[in-house]
Parts: sequence; structure tokens; C-alpha cells
Amino acid sequence: MKRDKTEELLLRARAYDGDAFVELMELHKQSMYKVAKAYLKREEDVADAISETILDCFEHLESLREPCYFGTWIVRILINNCNNIRKSNSRTEYTDQIEALSTGQKTDERTRAFLDYLEPLEEEDRLIMILYYAWGFRTREIAEILHIKEATIKSRMQRGRQKIKQAFFPMVV
Repeated sequence: MKRDKTEELLLRARAYDGDAFVELMELHKQSMYKVAKAYLKREEDVADAISETILDCFEHLESLREPCYFGTWIVRILINNCNNIRKSNSRTEYTDQIEALSTGQKTDERTRAFLDYLEPLEEEDRLIMILYYAWGFRTREIAEILHIKEATIKSRMQRGRQKIKQAFFPMVV
């Protein structure tokens, strides 16, 4: 359903419908936030990455050949922007949820819970989980985005789920 709506909005946005472009970005805003938050520590950097991605998306909308790949395309742009910000800031740390909560930053309860569950994971595993569970990408699509073999994606997902289980449900494991 989301993909159908995305494709329809994308076609309207390409026809210079500004409202459609805004709605398209609103539709992907939460998912972009989760991906950027997984990469970057500071909220300011997350906001910069998202705004830069929106600008890049607007400027290069015509270069997207297949509307059905919009999600993959925008995530790739976002990841590149996050990497650029990380390089320029010389930071490679992930977000510390306690810091975010103690500074009074508002995140919705579901996002906070989702990020809490991902806390025990390595950087690569966390990103894969976000792409799979938050964005709804298939393992094949994640492999294309990250330029990794699909088997590696599957094994990292399995390893990540096991780490989450061990961290949050030690009596079950």
C-alpha cells in the first residue's frame, strides 16, 4: 500500500506538484529519521542529513528511472549524506538514548522503544535491522543498498535478533 502511494506521489511530484513532493517526504519522514538516527549521534546532524536528503531528492527527482525503487534510492542518498556528515565531524559513534532522553528531546514512544531494542547491536547490524523492520526492505534490496551479499545480510539479521534476545530476554535464551 505504501509503495503504491509512494509511486503515485512520485509521479505527481515529477509533474511539478509541490504538494505531492511534500506529502511524499512526509510519508518517508519517520523512516528517514530512524536511518539517520542509527548513523548519527547528534540531533542537529540527523536534521542536517534529512534536510540535505530532501534537497538532493528534489533536485534529482528526474534521475530516478523506476518509481518503484524510490525507497531504495532515497535511503541510499540518506546514507551517503550521513556518511558525509560523519566524515566532516570525525565522529563514528552511535546515538546514546540516555543522552537523548536526558536532554529533553522528544521522540515518540514507539521510536524510542525500537531504538532501545537495537542498542546492543553493532553499527552494521543496526542499520540492517532499521532497513528491514522500519523501511520494510527485503534482504535482497538491503544487499543492493549496502553493496553486501544477501547471505551476509541474512546472517547479520539472525545474529542481531539473537543479540537482542540475549540482551532483553536472558532467561529465555
